[in-house]
Amino acid sequence: MVDMPNETSKVDVTPVAGLAQELQQNIGRVIVGKQSVVELMLVALLCEGHVLLEDVPGVGKTMLAKSLARSLDCSFARIQFTPDLLPTDITGVSVYNQKTSDFRTPAIRRNYR
Repeated sequence: MVDMPNETSKVDVTPVAGLAQELQQNIGRVIVGKQSVVELMLVALLCEGHVLLEDVPGVGKTMLAKSLARSLDCSFARIQFTPDLLPTDITGVSVYNQKTSDFRTPAIRRNYR
């Protein structure tokens, strides 16, 4: 359980705000006119959330995600969705091996921490 600060304690968010501003400026060099989307992506990042980018083709969704990843020195991979794609096509399923009595982890989930 996380200890919540009481009314008298103060949390200095200046370093985080500065980092978020730098990230926003760096992404803004590549992505023009999507400042609100960039802000929401940074909020999701800071809150350890998830983002689903939906829009018409050709507006820079992939470039936005790639710019964020590069700004943070992270790796980037893209999955092309199709109407018949199932969640297990992405995440895989754990397969039980009777000989070794363990589960084989799907490839995409091996890098999860």
